[in-house]
Amino acid sequence: MKILDGQHPFFRPLWRRVVVTAICGAWTVVELVSGNTFWAGVFGVMTALCVWEFFVAFKADDADGGPDK
Repeated sequence: MKILDGQHPFFRPLWRRVVVTAICGAWTVVELVSGNTFWAGVFGVMTALCVWEFFVAFKADDADGGPDK
């Protein structure tokens, strides 16, 4: 089981991937402004993971089950 499954059908629409990534990034900034560097680091890593899973490694063909389904 993965922490974040970028191939889950819920994340197929681009707008959902953008919103989730933006929320994580915004929360990173909130934590930095508040002075909580630990949580800023946690959410910064989560933001980086979202960028990787949703935009770099994302395969649209795999999200809909591929050509076989």
